[in-house]
Amino acid sequence: MAGEVRSSPCRIAVDAMGGDHAPDEIIKGALLAIEKFPHVAISLVGREAVLREKLGDGALARITIVDAPEVIEMTDDALAPLRRKRQSSIRVCANLVHEGKVDAMVSAGHTGATWISAKTVIGMIEGVSRPALAQVMPRYDGVTLLLDVGANVHAKPNQLREFAVMGHFYSQEILGVESPRIGLMSIGEEEGKGNELTKETFRILKDTGLNFIGNAEGRDIFNGRADVVVCDGFVGNIVLKASESLGEMVWTSLASELSRNPIRKAVGAMAYPMLKGLKKRMDWREYGGAPLLGVKGGCIVCHGRSNAKAIMNAIRVADEFASNHIDQKIRERIGDLHTREHASPLLAVE
Repeated sequence: MAGEVRSSPCRIAVDAMGGDHAPDEIIKGALLAIEKFPHVAISLVGREAVLREKLGDGALARITIVDAPEVIEMTDDALAPLRRKRQSSIRVCANLVHEGKVDAMVSAGHTGATWISAKTVIGMIEGVSRPALAQVMPRYDGVTLLLDVGANVHAKPNQLREFAVMGHFYSQEILGVESPRIGLMSIGEEEGKGNELTKETFRILKDTGLNFIGNAEGRDIFNGRADVVVCDGFVGNIVLKASESLGEMVWTSLASELSRNPIRKAVGAMAYPMLKGLKKRMDWREYGGAPLLGVKGGCIVCHGRSNAKAIMNAIRVADEFASNHIDQKIRERIGDLHTREHASPLLAVE
């Protein structure tokens, strides 16, 4: 990973009440994180009495608890943290980032509520109209960054352009790619393929100064042709969920085939080290959560099914994001795009 070394602890607020397995798996993930990343200072945000009881005295000496008496349920609407539940764990996490008391937040809770809280409470970087969820996807020779994977069901060409710029800098600073190849998700590689959104965005991306390679098809996420693939959140979320399910299906099928008889079991035992590495590369829990790019601070959105391992890795992602000052670098450099936009009427497209 590219980046600099922090001289002070990275402070991360973790939503202890969000996710299918909260608060138990969230707490376990936080405890794993402080063991593996001792330079990280964690604040667990949630119902204080519940958290104190589950943590115990030993862990309380290493983790700070921030009380948040309300919980955003999955049945709540996305605006609940702003209107009805201002003391919810998601909203309190966002408040802590906004007030500078922590460097980043992590939540496996209601994605819409997290997105709204980050956008409204933490605030948007100047020059970015919409934040985007950026997910690292495994491929045979490394990883590909896919964005947006669910923050924006609809997007305009100028917003996809912003996603490309933010993805470029995240790939450089966090994934260590010197000149990321940017692809635009479409149904064919040729310039004329796709719908009106992709056709117009293609024209704009050619003039951004990025290493734009043209249209990318779904296979290009995994074959190494592109380092960053840009799409709207509707398409991106479908690709993400289908990929997760495919990975789980492949591993389950492989395990089933290798257990059918003694000979296959023996083969499986000999191949176990290789299979273990393969499973790790395909396991979404190893990648933690998706950073919400475009807000003034770190916000990592996790899968609702996240277990302790996933939460630990999400805390790692938050640490990398904050330690490399990704939000500040996007803020500094996004202005270059808009300078060129004002200089060229070809880029001024909504």
